[in-house]
Amino acid sequence: MGTKTVDETGVKTDERKTDEATEAAASTEAAEATEAPEAAETAGTDTPDDTDTPDETDTPEDGDVTGKTDGTDGTEAGPTGVGQGAGAVVSAGLGIVSLTGSWVGTVASARESLMGQLQTSSSSDVGTLIEKGYGNAWQATAMWGGIFALGALIVGVVVLARPAFGAPGRPQAPWIKSVAWAGVALGVIGLLLAVLKYTDVLLGLPATG
Repeated sequence: MGTKTVDETGVKTDERKTDEATEAAASTEAAEATEAPEAAETAGTDTPDDTDTPDETDTPEDGDVTGKTDGTDGTEAGPTGVGQGAGAVVSAGLGIVSLTGSWVGTVASARESLMGQLQTSSSSDVGTLIEKGYGNAWQATAMWGGIFALGALIVGVVVLARPAFGAPGRPQAPWIKSVAWAGVALGVIGLLLAVLKYTDVLLGLPATG
């Protein structure tokens, strides 16, 4: 009876050891099985952050915005007003020349004086000599002064009227208006003086006898 009990105890002990080993292996496999999905979930959540580079390197949108901005700036640039500024300066210059004289007027005056001397003789009366020698020359000077004054007036008016026919919403530069108005004013003064001199109302020929 004692030997049988020992054998049964030994068998039971071996069965317990086998069961414990089986349970340990099962628990190990279960632990590994639970860790694998967690690792997969961790990897899955990490990869979008790493691969979320299109937002940072989305350069085409920046390029499109830059291109649109550049295109808009190019279309809104429009006229720069260089031509209007040049016209205003020309108008003022012509107005000054009409008042101070030009080499064209000087040459024309000298030519008229020379022709008057050739058309008269020493036997001509004083009135004829004065008219041919000086009157025609002064009228030539007044005529060319009036031509320059008229040019200054026309150019100045065109420059001042140009914004009405240009791009809307683009005001004319103040300095262009000032210079153009100066040219118009000088043109009016020069044209008035030229007409008065040509008609002998201003600084007419002296009376002879």
